[in-house]
Amino acid sequence: PKDPLGSRNADSIKITKEVANAFVKRQKRSSLLEWYSEYYKSPMEQMHERCENYPPCDYLSDQIGFPMAYNRFFG
Repeated sequence: PKDPLGSRNADSIKITKEVANAFVKRQKRSSLLEWYSEYYKSPMEQMHERCENYPPCDYLSDQIGFPMAYNRFFG
């Protein structure tokens, strides 16, 4: 089978460390509380994310509300 990239390989794609660091800047947490609340989400927030990541649940939650949609798919 033909290589879709032709004769290119991973070695032909190189960027400098500085360019990579400028492209992918890390977000700094402004406080320990902000870091903690992002790292340890409440059970309700976890349930909302689970429903949002499952398209049928997300769609139904717009129609009948989150609690009933969540219980229908995960309850």
